[in-house]
Amino acid sequence: MAHFSTFSHRIGQASLLAVLAAALAAAQQPDPTATQTAPPPPAVFQNQIPASELSFLAAYDGKMPGELERDKRFRQLEKMITPPAYYFYHRDKELSEARDEVLDESPLPISVRDNRFVMVASSGGPDAHMSGRGFIWIDMQTGIGLGGIYFKPSNGEPTPTLAIFSRQLTDTDLGMSQLPPEFLDDLDQWALLAKVNPTAPRYFIPANKKKYVLVHDLDFCAHAAGVPAPHAIDCQELNAEAADSDLEAAYFMKQTDHLSDATAFLLDPSFNAWIAFRERTCGNGLECRIVYTRRRTRELLAR
Repeated sequence: MAHFSTFSHRIGQASLLAVLAAALAAAQQPDPTATQTAPPPPAVFQNQIPASELSFLAAYDGKMPGELERDKRFRQLEKMITPPAYYFYHRDKELSEARDEVLDESPLPISVRDNRFVMVASSGGPDAHMSGRGFIWIDMQTGIGLGGIYFKPSNGEPTPTLAIFSRQLTDTDLGMSQLPPEFLDDLDQWALLAKVNPTAPRYFIPANKKKYVLVHDLDFCAHAAGVPAPHAIDCQELNAEAADSDLEAAYFMKQTDHLSDATAFLLDPSFNAWIAFRERTCGNGLECRIVYTRRRTRELLAR
C-alpha cells in the first residue's frame, strides 16, 4: 500500500497571482464540468448572532488580535463559532485549542472591511509550528462566523490542508461555491498573504463535529467580462491539482469515517488501481484527467 501523495505547483508565483486574481474577478463561478444544471444552494447557517452583539468588533479595526482576545465578548463569540470537536494538530486536542495555537503564529492586524466583515488572522512563518496559520471571520450584519486552520499534518492525511469550521453550519456536503461570496473574497486575500496553497485539500467541520471534504468547485480558468483570461495551461493545471486534492481527501475521509481527529497512514488499495485506470484512459490530457477525477470524487462523496 502507498502513502497519500502530495501535488505541488508547477507554475511561478507571478503566474499564480494572475490566475487567482482572474478567478476572483469571475465572481466565484462554479466548475463548468459539474453535473448540476443550476448552482448548488448556499450553505445553511443556524443560530446567527444578533448584530447588536457584534458591533463592538468595529472598534478593533487595525489593532492586533491580542487586544481582541482579552475581550470576554470575543472569547464568547469564538465559542459560538467553534464546534466542540477534537482535531489533530501535532496531537489530538480540542479544536478550540488548535484554533488558539494557530492564531498566535505571526498574527496580522485585524481587518474590518466595509464596516461589516471582520477578519482576525495569522500568517504563520518559517518558525510556525507545523506551518500553522488560521483565521476567524465574522459578518457583523448576518451574524455568521467561520474559522480556519491551515497546516502540514503528520497523521497520514494529504498535506498541507485547510479545515474550515463553524458551529453554525448544518450541511454535510459542501463545495467552495456554496460558502458566502464575501467570505470567499476575504479568504482569497488571506490565502495570498499567508501563502496558503489554493489547491491544497480542504475540509469543513460543522455543528455535528465530524469532518467532510470541502470540494474545490470554483474554476481557476473563469474570468469576468473585460478581464484578461488566465493562461489556459496554468489555470487548467491548478484545476487538475485541486481535483487531485479533492480525490485524495475523499479517500481519506472514506477510510476514517469522517472523524475530525482521524489518523490513517495507509491508503485504500483501490486508490492506486483507479489512478492507473485514469492514466491509461487520459494519458497527458488535462481536461480528461480533471473530468474523470471529479467524477470519481463525486462517486466517493455520493454527491
